[in-house]
Amino acid sequence: MDYVEQMKSSMGMNGLLNIVIVLICIGCSWWALQELQFDKLTKRPRSTQSKVLQILLSVALGYQVAKFVIDYFQWFTWLPGMF
Repeated sequence: MDYVEQMKSSMGMNGLLNIVIVLICIGCSWWALQELQFDKLTKRPRSTQSKVLQILLSVALGYQVAKFVIDYFQWFTWLPGMF
């Protein structure tokens, strides 16, 4: 396998890993947001708009957490270059 094929394979695996990390973090944020009492924050907690808001909050929070985790692992791999 030549260098270009190795790079494509590595980038593909990295992309797949990032997708999995983002999905896991979105799932964890959805699970954590279930403890939040939306009935005190919204007028109609059972409405479609309230559920969409909950989904959007979990996606936004999960993406930010995943971005941090992915960046942290990337920074960790850069550390050996310092020494």
